[in-house]
Amino acid sequence: MTGARGRVCVGLQGAGTYGAYTWGVLDRLLDEEDLLFDSISGCSSGAINAVVLADGYARGGGRRGAQQALRRFWTALGQAMLMSPLQRTPLDHLAGGWTMEFSPAYQMLEMAGAAVGPVPDMPFSQNPLHNLLAVLVDFERVRACEELELFIGATNVRSGAGRIFTRDEMDAQKVMASACLPTVFAGVRIDGEAYWDGSYVANPPLAPFLLRDDADVIIVRNNPIARQHAPRNMADIANRSNEIAFNISFLREVAALPQGQPRLHMISGIELLGGYGISSKLNAEPRFLRHLHDEGHAAATRWLARHAGQIGLASTLEILQDYSVA
Repeated sequence: MTGARGRVCVGLQGAGTYGAYTWGVLDRLLDEEDLLFDSISGCSSGAINAVVLADGYARGGGRRGAQQALRRFWTALGQAMLMSPLQRTPLDHLAGGWTMEFSPAYQMLEMAGAAVGPVPDMPFSQNPLHNLLAVLVDFERVRACEELELFIGATNVRSGAGRIFTRDEMDAQKVMASACLPTVFAGVRIDGEAYWDGSYVANPPLAPFLLRDDADVIIVRNNPIARQHAPRNMADIANRSNEIAFNISFLREVAALPQGQPRLHMISGIELLGGYGISSKLNAEPRFLRHLHDEGHAAATRWLARHAGQIGLASTLEILQDYSVA
């Protein structure tokens, strides 16, 4: 790959701490000097990865700066969660699959949501990532990152319509809107409107890439389609319902693209991630985050070895063949 042939847009799905898998994919792609990042879209943890990458990339930070920013964020998240009550218990360790379903804090989240729902004045309804983003991300740098465009999706609670936030308006509140799961967190208010997770309408947003001239699109997929086991409690049922809804929005978004435009590619971890416990999407222990990073890094390496030469020439993702509903 040389020159314009390596120009890519990257769409990042969101799925809680499975975003660390996306971190690994991005870490590997940023090593490829011939891949010229044009723009990034994302929802939920995909939105977080996008803004963290842009913060590191801005003002001469480039690829190495982006990699360092991503590593700093995910490392800090893991360290912060060591002090959280949301921890795996011995029963969770015995159950395997990185599950947290036996954790008292996880059960408390379930009971609180079922009893009164996430409302703004409840401590559990406040997303702890807001403070982490405020400390670790310089949003003025993000807005000044002229090397990349950002498209971050959120869902308007009142109208049900999607909204895309762009790089020049980005701040922590808009990222939190994109990452607001309504079964856990209270809606995020922006300009007098409440917003939920953008994955309900586009996971990730792909339509903005149609405006990027002759660029390939690489989708990083980490929202599982299938699960080995049915959910066994209300929290897991809510998580599984969201996964199904987010997959529908993804397929709908892809189906709406014009035939053959843009050229589509995908790096996917859904088979691996679908084997973990549903509650593992809230597991932020450092060992799990590093494991996810390493799996994403390895998947990107395999994908590059097989498909890098086709960037700029042809799509490598056949939606009708690979993602028809069985």
